[in-house]
Amino acid sequence: MSIEETVGSARRQSLADLLRRSAARHPARVAVSEGARARTFAELDADASRIAQALHARGVGAGDRVALLARNCLDYVQAIFGVARAGAVLVPVNFMLGGREAGYVLGHSRAVALIAQEALVGVAEEALATRAEAAPASGAEASPAMRARVVIGDGEPAEGWEPFSALLAHDDARDPQVPLAPDAPAQVLYTSGTESRPKGAVLSHDALIAQYASCVIDGGMSGDDVELHALPLFHCAQQHCFLVPDVWLGARSIILPGPDPATVLERIEADGVTKLFAPPTVWISLLRHPDFDRRDLSSLRKGYYGAAIMPVEVLRELGERLPQVRLWNFYGQTEMAPVAVMLQPEDQIRKAGSAGRAALNVETRVIRPDGSDCAAGEIGEIVHRSPHAILGYLDDPDKTAAAFAGGWFHSGDLGTLDDEGYLTVVDRIKDMIKTGGENVASREVEEALYEHDAVAEVAVVGVPHPVWIEAVVAIAVPRAGAALDADALIAHARERLAPFKVPKAVAVVDALPKNPSGKLLKRDLREQYAALADEIAR
Repeated sequence: MSIEETVGSARRQSLADLLRRSAARHPARVAVSEGARARTFAELDADASRIAQALHARGVGAGDRVALLARNCLDYVQAIFGVARAGAVLVPVNFMLGGREAGYVLGHSRAVALIAQEALVGVAEEALATRAEAAPASGAEASPAMRARVVIGDGEPAEGWEPFSALLAHDDARDPQVPLAPDAPAQVLYTSGTESRPKGAVLSHDALIAQYASCVIDGGMSGDDVELHALPLFHCAQQHCFLVPDVWLGARSIILPGPDPATVLERIEADGVTKLFAPPTVWISLLRHPDFDRRDLSSLRKGYYGAAIMPVEVLRELGERLPQVRLWNFYGQTEMAPVAVMLQPEDQIRKAGSAGRAALNVETRVIRPDGSDCAAGEIGEIVHRSPHAILGYLDDPDKTAAAFAGGWFHSGDLGTLDDEGYLTVVDRIKDMIKTGGENVASREVEEALYEHDAVAEVAVVGVPHPVWIEAVVAIAVPRAGAALDADALIAHARERLAPFKVPKAVAVVDALPKNPSGKLLKRDLREQYAALADEIAR
């Protein structure tokens, strides 16, 4: 072994190392549970080593990509750390994707192993059959052979698959101690952005760990937390802002398959949950659920939101109905691992609507198109410089170069900084509505509409219009038991907004489309409600 390798071994710092250290500190403490199933830190550490050794035995080693297609479960957590300990690169796959969409992820990432949940094997089979269509055009390993197909579940695996339990039962539980450079890729996460094809964001071990430090320190996290993980673990927010930092700290993680409001409220009471992350849409669903006032939620001390700015009226309601809960806003994106900016509990009201200030390991600017800094209050693009940032987009040097132009990561979001350095996110660049020669930030209109007593949720988008180019329209969900009249909502907006910002039409619906992380799918709304323009006077 060379001196460089010897020193590197002594300095190793990977996701799997974080687990091993927690297991040494808290071997008998419960690390993660799902229903009646639970693993202590020592057991989870041994699980990771067995999975790693089993993957090596199947020819999956350092740098190889392992796709994981599953809903939230304890096995998912075991797989995260087992793949990391093998030195392989995890590729979490959105369980909402169809077979061909998942096939694109498998093919583009050149995954050599696939772990799929039993209920998703049909999707996985179609993905495997179509992955070659998405494989890169060049390279000897453009479509490598699949070395392992593993199914999570209790049933008999289909032909060609083996049970996840076989990996956990591997007879060698030693840590393989795979040499890894600090900037070695840990995961490839596929973005759910506005483009037709997702991009593979390559996150290194050191980027993720730098981000964990920002979350832990600025997010007030500690080893005595009991956290409920209800949002999808394939998404970077739930996995990398909360689950893995909890494992690093020695906190307890409780896994739910999804954010069903009744179940979330029940588990907070039953398990003494102290900490919860949810996007604003889920916090709203909790507030509106009849069990909210029937459950004992007094154990809850820390609340986190992200994916969208919390409407100010909802923020005030949370403060009134959960006065013991300190709230944080986490703002960022997959490419920042994902946190870049945080709004602290003491600023929630003083700076209501703000995303906060740059996190511990981040620098944030708002710039003009020429790269110069915007003045306080001037709208520009939000850019970041940080060790959180991705190594780049997988096999896409052009998009990587564009995203890092000028030595800063370009977020694609518009915002303003005030004279105290607090960031307000105005809109996604692609969500800014251009109507009649004026720019309208959809979020500003949404904030005004949320002040209406009958509105539970609302989204504002621009739809094509022959005169105004785009027309401002709103799609609103009424509160339970409330009548919501479109004309009345437009009149409400007229009292609060300049005429060009007032929605030209309103659709009242039962629910808004969201992705599994709770983010509103505005692209879908623009397509679905494009015909609203026909109702608008020319």
